[in-house]
Amino acid sequence: MNWKKEWKVLAIIAGVFLLFFYLPVGTERFDNAIMEALHLAKWYAREHVLLCLIPAFFIAGAIAVFISQASVMKYLGAKANKILAYGVASISGSILAVCSCTVLPLFAGIYRMGAGLGPATTFLYSGPAINVLAIILTARVLGLEIGIARAVGAVVFSIVIGICMQAIFRGEEQDGAMQAVTMPEEEVKRPLWKNATYFFSMVGILVFANWGKPMETEGLWAIIYQSKWLVTSLFSIGLGVMLVRWFELAWWKVLITGLAAAGLAFLVPDQPLFAFAAGVIGLSIFTSTDKGETSEWFESSWGFAKQIMPLLLYGVLIAGALLGRVGQEGLIPAEWVAKAVGGNSFSANFFASFAGAFMYFATLTEVPILQGLIGNGMGKGPALALLMAGPALSLPNMLVIHSVMGTKKTTVFVGLVIVIATFTGLIFGTFFG
Repeated sequence: MNWKKEWKVLAIIAGVFLLFFYLPVGTERFDNAIMEALHLAKWYAREHVLLCLIPAFFIAGAIAVFISQASVMKYLGAKANKILAYGVASISGSILAVCSCTVLPLFAGIYRMGAGLGPATTFLYSGPAINVLAIILTARVLGLEIGIARAVGAVVFSIVIGICMQAIFRGEEQDGAMQAVTMPEEEVKRPLWKNATYFFSMVGILVFANWGKPMETEGLWAIIYQSKWLVTSLFSIGLGVMLVRWFELAWWKVLITGLAAAGLAFLVPDQPLFAFAAGVIGLSIFTSTDKGETSEWFESSWGFAKQIMPLLLYGVLIAGALLGRVGQEGLIPAEWVAKAVGGNSFSANFFASFAGAFMYFATLTEVPILQGLIGNGMGKGPALALLMAGPALSLPNMLVIHSVMGTKKTTVFVGLVIVIATFTGLIFGTFFG
């Protein structure tokens, strides 16, 4: 008998036993934390899985199937022009305006296709951080100074983090550069403009289906919000036409899916999720049972979903139990957070960065959270530090990044975000606090 192994088993059993033996069931804070975890998971499933993650999975799958590895390495790889690579990565991420979880399938797609670590992590940060709508809302609600600082800081931040990651792991980047040199040019199945139009339609669906409700009832943003499902439908029709014309998906499959979605849209117009779900289900069924490229597309998308979804939901449950939802409390009292981020000390900025990195922020929700914290005494420096770290990271986000990049790269990436956010907040608070 291997006693060393058996002692480990006994220790695990004893630990689990003691955990349940002393489980504080019945205490108000613990019971509330469990309910907050379930509430947050329910909200996440309703608001983010169908509209955000599933379109992102399909886009990530399309990147893996329809974009050649040679092309990704040419523009984002280790030997790519650095200005072009980081420019493309930061702009691509900012256009999407997604949350820290929705950007993950897209990051995993380009990283596995051969994108350099620097540009890939620039994209990973820029997607949720450089959000035009969030920056405008920040300026209006929290003040012009913080809004401008967030806009400038996020752009610079994304590129600095990417450059640092590439410098720290330059040995692996050199190996990637050698791989790019030996990689043969792949056969192009369709012109670039067709692939670009195809991806544009899917990004359009992702962006407009998740277009948030603005504070104003009039103006451009309000008009776009009122028309969001019409615009989403037009992008969906365009995608269907392209699948038939360019990807040889049977026309009757697309027609059945379109009729089912349109029928639900007319029958229950106040529940657009039903129509959206019908479109997703139809697309999944008909591409998975098809032959050729569209079948590969579904298989690749499904692979990303299997890897990422369980980790995200697990992370959301933990984040909900620890910190609760907006305006609610988990195991950690909100007053502790408010006291820790007052003033402009190094510890206040570090705590804001650290706490923000582990909290989960849906797109735009960081602004009302900060509004409440500032009202409770939070300094301007820590507020900016949280804005720099919070939207780009979260506990669910870290779990998935770890599964893609490994422990060392994930630890360095998270550490860079927290450290740079801390000093950014400290500098801003010194001059504008």
